[in-house]
Amino acid sequence: MKLKHLLPVVAMAATSAFAQSLGTGIDKANMNLSVKPGNDFFQYAGGGWMAANPLDGEHSRYGMFNKLDDINQQRLRDIITGVPASASKGTLEQKIGGLYRLAMDSVRLNTEGAKPILPIISNIKGTTNKTELFVLTSNLNRLGVPGMISAYCGADEKNAKMNIVQVGQPRLTLGQRDFYLEQDEAMVKIREAYVQYISDLFQLVGETKEVADKKASDILALETRMAEKNYSAVQMRNPEANYHKMSYAQFLTEYPGIDWSTYFLTMGYPAFNEIVVGQPEPIQEVGKILTDTPLETLQAYAEFKVINDASSCLSDEFRAKRFDFFSHTLQGAQQDKPRWKRAVSTVDDVLGEAVGKIYVEKYFPESSKTRMKELVNNLAIALGERIDAQTWMSEETKKQAHDKLSTFYVKIGYPDKWTDYSALNIDENKSFYENMMAAAAWGYADMIEKHANKPVDRDEWGMTPQTINAYYNPTTNEICFPAGILQPPFFNPDADDAANYGAIGVVIGHEMTHGFDDQGSQYDKDGNLNNWWTEADGENFKKRTSQLAEYFNGLEALPGLKCNGQLTLGENMADHGGLNVAYQAFHNALKTNPLKTVDGFTPDQRFFLSYGLIWANNCTEQSMRQLTKSDPHSLGKWRVNGALPHINAWYNAFNIKKGSKLYLAPKKRVDVW
Repeated sequence: MKLKHLLPVVAMAATSAFAQSLGTGIDKANMNLSVKPGNDFFQYAGGGWMAANPLDGEHSRYGMFNKLDDINQQRLRDIITGVPASASKGTLEQKIGGLYRLAMDSVRLNTEGAKPILPIISNIKGTTNKTELFVLTSNLNRLGVPGMISAYCGADEKNAKMNIVQVGQPRLTLGQRDFYLEQDEAMVKIREAYVQYISDLFQLVGETKEVADKKASDILALETRMAEKNYSAVQMRNPEANYHKMSYAQFLTEYPGIDWSTYFLTMGYPAFNEIVVGQPEPIQEVGKILTDTPLETLQAYAEFKVINDASSCLSDEFRAKRFDFFSHTLQGAQQDKPRWKRAVSTVDDVLGEAVGKIYVEKYFPESSKTRMKELVNNLAIALGERIDAQTWMSEETKKQAHDKLSTFYVKIGYPDKWTDYSALNIDENKSFYENMMAAAAWGYADMIEKHANKPVDRDEWGMTPQTINAYYNPTTNEICFPAGILQPPFFNPDADDAANYGAIGVVIGHEMTHGFDDQGSQYDKDGNLNNWWTEADGENFKKRTSQLAEYFNGLEALPGLKCNGQLTLGENMADHGGLNVAYQAFHNALKTNPLKTVDGFTPDQRFFLSYGLIWANNCTEQSMRQLTKSDPHSLGKWRVNGALPHINAWYNAFNIKKGSKLYLAPKKRVDVW
């Protein structure tokens, strides 16, 4: 969801070690005590766990989040398979069970092969002009097949209480523009594999190798043209540069070459008067592409988007090709996930709140919600104290920051009102792919029904309750902590304050700090994109944040591949602020609930060890490269070894002195919140 700041990029999890860690939350078996904390805290805090949990064939990255996700998937499987097979048609139970059965029926999927998509491909080939093709692809877009146009309805960032129709740059199949444009050896090999993947898909639907190869080459050239105009991941992080509001009449004039009226009518939008354009140049380029690209190339592109989108919903041959490119080549995974995990993920994607409601009833006690409310309140107090303590801010700006902090909308565990799935139909007489298209169409129509020409509903959730993650949304000024992340090692009601403040406390502080990071700081307490800083304070803020960006620019993800400090600035700031705010809240709690040294670790040391452990992970080189190019979060290693050297309390806790590899002179340490 746009401008959602997701804490981790993948979901994670608990281990048998967690059962042993009640009390302090620290298990020495998870550590690597042969490493000095000042030289490599990532290894010191989590090296034992990483050694005991090497990558298996299924994962390109495996860390605490992945382990917790494994537990959650088993829970969701039990929920899904526990619904009665005899449930009446149209009930939630029938929809949950029916979709799972469709995803699991390998015999039917392999018997059908490419049949579910062949009529669509035939229709695309049968178009005789670009107008016919545009109407057809617009309808496919409504059914979930990505195209060159990306439109949705969400909060107007300068009138945040109202939703507005918005259009953005085309979504590239490879994700980021760098994968199309950079010329280093790794990127060239990825593009070569991508062309082969496209050709393989076309051959699976009956094209000769010669024709398939030609279509693949044309598609790469077409997408490269789009990539050349698309904004980079760093450019996409500038809210002002990605906001261009205008009347619909002006929009039609400034963005010719696209039959917008047909598009929005086909997508199901009601009439509207205003629109927000995200990235003007890429959208204008799409208009030019649709005008001057040969019909047969546009048809090939549309065919590929259908086949690629369907590849996980067809026979094992299609799925194997998709896995080999996206998971093996791009990320380094050696084997696909078992079918039951993929089926669970499908149900979770389509009917997330339906299974989520059952999930929280079984796995999320009300006592956890009560305790989380206390922690959030304690973190808010600490953040207020941190704001007051900043010497670089004027009282005027501090007052504005306090106003924003006081209006945070806090969501914990699960929504107060649940999604209505009554209009979604799961028909087991139809193919799995047809049902997934129907689900996509329902989801898009539901989004339009809830948002188009309507006020923003602050009670709507951007994540399901079972999600192992958290987020901050600037346009609603909300922080959200789903039930899924509120379990060990993040939140443990039986562990002491050092464990909880070092883990879930930093998560809470992280999301709160997103309201004041380089992006969130541009939104006011009402969620509007609006400068509330004095000029001098704004300059001081930019100077400090630039220092953090430059620091991360100097770190190396892989030999010859530097980290991207601008891309990861918001998340690095949130980690930095989260650590400082959580530590402050922790010490506030120690005033009334003092802790002792246990197993040779002081309370402060346990706080930082808890933080270090949640980022323990093993990762393939391919995945590290892809994440460094595209992910706004730093790699786990640098969320530890890059974040902690800027935290003064960490030096004091472990008596880290000059000469240690991670040591930074005080004047080089960033201090923002």
